[in-house]
This record gives sequence, structure tokens and C-alpha cells, in this order.
Amino acid sequence: MTRARPDTGPSLPPVAPEVFAAAVESLTTRLRRRLDPAVESLAATPVDTAADGTYGIRFGEDARVTLTPGPSGTITSPDQAHCTCLLSPRCLHRAAVLGASPVTDALPSPTKAPPAESVSSAEPSPPAEPAPKPPSAGQVRAAGGLWTAASAVLAAGATAAGAVPQAELLRAAHTARLAGLHRAEAAALGVVRHVRDARGPQGAHQAHRTGELVAALRELLLVTHRLKASDPDPGLIGGVPRNHHPDQPLRLYGVCREPVVGPGGTGGVVTHLVDDTGRWYTLRDVGPGGPARARRAGTAHVALRSLLSDHERLSRGGVIVTGAVVAPDGRLLAERGARAAFAAGRPWSDAVPAATAAAAPDGAGHAPPLTRCDVEIVAADGEGVLVRVLTDDAPGPAVRLAPAHRHPVLAHTANLRRLGACPGLRVRVLGRVDPDRVTTLRPLAVGPVPGAGASTLRLQGRWQDRADLGYDLLVDEHFPPEAPCPSPSPLTAADGGPFDSPLRRVRDLVELAVTGGRRAAAEPARDGDRDGHAAALRRGGFTTGADLFAALGAVAARRPRDAFGRPAGDDQDHYAAQWLATAVYLAGTEEALGRALWHR
Repeated sequence: MTRARPDTGPSLPPVAPEVFAAAVESLTTRLRRRLDPAVESLAATPVDTAADGTYGIRFGEDARVTLTPGPSGTITSPDQAHCTCLLSPRCLHRAAVLGASPVTDALPSPTKAPPAESVSSAEPSPPAEPAPKPPSAGQVRAAGGLWTAASAVLAAGATAAGAVPQAELLRAAHTARLAGLHRAEAAALGVVRHVRDARGPQGAHQAHRTGELVAALRELLLVTHRLKASDPDPGLIGGVPRNHHPDQPLRLYGVCREPVVGPGGTGGVVTHLVDDTGRWYTLRDVGPGGPARARRAGTAHVALRSLLSDHERLSRGGVIVTGAVVAPDGRLLAERGARAAFAAGRPWSDAVPAATAAAAPDGAGHAPPLTRCDVEIVAADGEGVLVRVLTDDAPGPAVRLAPAHRHPVLAHTANLRRLGACPGLRVRVLGRVDPDRVTTLRPLAVGPVPGAGASTLRLQGRWQDRADLGYDLLVDEHFPPEAPCPSPSPLTAADGGPFDSPLRRVRDLVELAVTGGRRAAAEPARDGDRDGHAAALRRGGFTTGADLFAALGAVAARRPRDAFGRPAGDDQDHYAAQWLATAVYLAGTEEALGRALWHR
């Protein structure tokens, strides 16, 4: 038997949502109040793993919980979780261990959805389909249950949404799965993972991921709201993703490596690649382990059959894949029949396509593109760097480079701090535009600007003119020998507040509502700042944003009362609908602003 170290990240097996939900439901009210502290205490408790595949974790001297996952490695039945205490199975220990375990991925109901299948790029287009049917009465009821559970999480806020509201949401997600609502189920599981991530010990290093929680909750509420209204759009139901089989071998070129620190304590690496047409693909190695695993995975062996290479070498070289299997989001899958061979790469300036705004995958096996631009360093800005985008015909906009991950075991923050110490330096940047902060780019890799002479980076040799900011550490020899660096172009009033979105006030309120709950969202209405913020938005031309900002704060502060002044129920639905309207407006407007900024 081996004992897992607490600092290596969660090592418990994933648990089906309905198993955890049932465990919480069986607890008494008194035990439910003690559930959150019990789950939190497990973060520092070691886990025993036995040769027979079981997991054990001890609560003091009186109780020990044993998990026995099935062949899939997942706890799918209540009988696979046992506790030695006298109250088992209706005990706090068992429910806490299940609550500390990661949530399994969404799976289609075996009775409601067809099996997964693969499609070839040569497959003919399907015939015309009949008019879509509205969701059934059972699906409408399942969507209503998800809406209610999600609204409760929103009202409480991520910091207060402990194991009990999470269990209610997971139970509703299971009901949605049985009703065939695959998209809604996946969205609910995503919300739970992001809530747990925000409440976990790594939350302080991942503050920028609040936007991901906002997006997940917005998706869940929007889908369920439309399903409740019997919207016939088939896209709301979702389905089984289909893999893509290219007809010809794929010739791909490595671009960069990206550390991944995901919800639920996962960690790993994603290597980004492009083909000759500029389409993007990814090769992922992600599993339990958090930031420490993300750091180690940067030089791990590539999990593609017959390919003797690691992620560092592949990111600076290339690969030829025959019999490739590509997921809808552009991930290369290591399935039977796929064969890969290492090939030469090409210069970074040629391999990376021109700047494009982030876009969603098109469902045909292509990953969303990263954004490339050339910038001039202006100044350091805390953990980030203020830069000006270089254009051919006019001074470009001023934007901010921010760390993709702040955890100290990754090199993003240290590298940006080093870049910020050299104003005037010209750098080619490849990264991802922050979807909630359109003037912020989170860079993944940097390289020299062609034709910039001595005013750019020097990354020849082993690095081949590129540095992965999460793994490679920039040092003095990579910078121009002249000191100090050239003077940067000054920022002027004409830049018009370049360092944040003009919708910052709306975004701050939307994020505050998600993290702090309804009480926090009501603060702008109580402290008298609401009218001032709304007026500033109107001066900027965002009249709708001002109205939604004011309405959200007002609804959050409202508490219905009866004729005697007593609380008269809860208008939780009204509050959730108002937050959803504000979040949808924010996402759409920020996306439009991002296209205008990055397509200059």
C-alpha cells in the first residue's frame, strides 16, 4: 500500500454526480452543517492506495472511508463507497470523501442518446431535416430543476456555495442527463468544478479564472432558461461529440506549450500546432496533480503511438500523423490506428499565422486560434506589462499583458516581470485574449520581431527563436546587450483609457455577484455608488449597460415583504434572470469590442 502526499494534488477517483448527491441527501440537517469543514479538512489528509485499486482515507481514529472504483476508474454506485463508522452509509465521513473527489465527466444516457461515432471529411452532407421539435415535458421539468439549483448557487455566491448546494446542482444535472439534456448537464458539471476550484487552496493563484466561472454559469442559466420556455433549437439539447478522421496524413508544426491548471486540481500541458493552411490543433496531457503536474508535463513524453518525442521537442519541431483521430475541439487523440513520426519544424515567424481574434471551434476538428501580435514594451504594471501594439501605418492601441497562470511553480509571472524591466523592447507575442478583459492578452509564448534589429529578443540556439512563458525562463543573455533599453513610445490621452474595458463596471458587478453572492451584488445600491457608475457608463455611450447595471444592483438589494414587514418568499428567479440578462449583454458587447481592437 502506498500513501499519496497531500501536496501532489487530489488523488481520489472521480465520482458520478448522483452518487455524491445521494450521500448528501441522506445526511441529517445537523450533519449537513458540518459537511463543508469536513470536506476542507481532507485537503491536508493523505490518501492510501492499495494494489487492488482501492482508495482509503482516515477520519481520526474512529472512521476510515474506502472507495472501490469500477473498471472505468470511477465511483458510479453508492455501494463503491464504504465507511467503518456506525452511522454508515448515512455518515458525514463518507459524504465528505465523495465531496472531495472530482466530478466525473458528463456522459450520454445509454437509453437516450446514440453511441459516439466518427465522421470522415468525405462524408456527404445530410439531407434536409424536418422542423425541430420543442423539448418534451420531461425535459422542460429537468431544465426547470437545473435553473432552480443554479439560481441558488448564484444567490449564494461561489464563496458560500458549499457541498450542499453543489449536491443539489449535481442531482439536477443527473436528472438532466436522464432526460437527454446533454449540453445542460455538461454546463452544470462545469459550474460545480469551477465553484470548487474557486473555493480551493489554489484560488488565490487563479483569480483571473473568475471569468471562467461567470461563463460557465451564464451558459447553464441561458440554456436552461430557453429550455424552460420550450425553445425548439436543437442546439440546446446537445449531443454526443463526433470525432474527425482526416482523409490525408496531417503535417503539423509545433508552435508553443501551454501549462494547464484546471478545475478539480487537474494539471498538465497542451502543445499547440498548426498545419499548412493555418488551422490549429492541440495535443493534451492533463490529469490530477495541479500546478506541480503542469510543471512536470512540459517535458513529458508525448502520448501518441510510435512517436518518440516529448512536448518540449515537439513544440519546436513538427509531426506527421497518419490515421489521425481529431476531437471536435481540435485535440489529437491517441486512438488505435493513429501513427505519428517526428518531423522538422519551421521558423516561428512562418509557423504562427497572422493575428486573429479568439474563436470557437467549428466542430470539424479545428482548435480555436491563438492571437499573435508584435508589441513594444511600455512599462511594468504589477504582475503584468503595459505594451503598445505595433502596426504598419499608425500608432497601435495600448494593451496589457497579464500572466496566464500566477502559480509560483510556473514561469509566467517571472518572465513578464523581466520583460517589463526593459521598456522599448519589441517582442512578438502569442497568447489568448481575455474574454472578459478585451484589452488584456494572456501570452503563452514570445519571440523576436523580424527586422527589429537590436531592439528585440535574442532566442537563437536551442530555443529556436521562441520561449514558452510557462516553462522557459528568460535571462539577461536573451535581451539586447545595450543598457538601458530604447525609450518606448509614450502613452497619451488619445489612447482613451487603454488598460481596461469601458464596461469594467458592469463586469466587476457581474463577477462580484458570482463570487460574493446576492448580498455582495447589492452593495453598489446601498453605498450610493450605483448612480455614479451608471452615469459613467452612459457618458461612454453604453446606455443599455448602464440600465442593466442599475437594475441588477436594485434587484439584488430588494427583499420582498408582506403587509406586516415580514419576509415574503424569495424572488430568486427574478434575480437570476436579471443577472443572466446583464451577463449576456456583457459577453456580447465585450466580444464586439475585442474584434474591433485586435483586428485593426
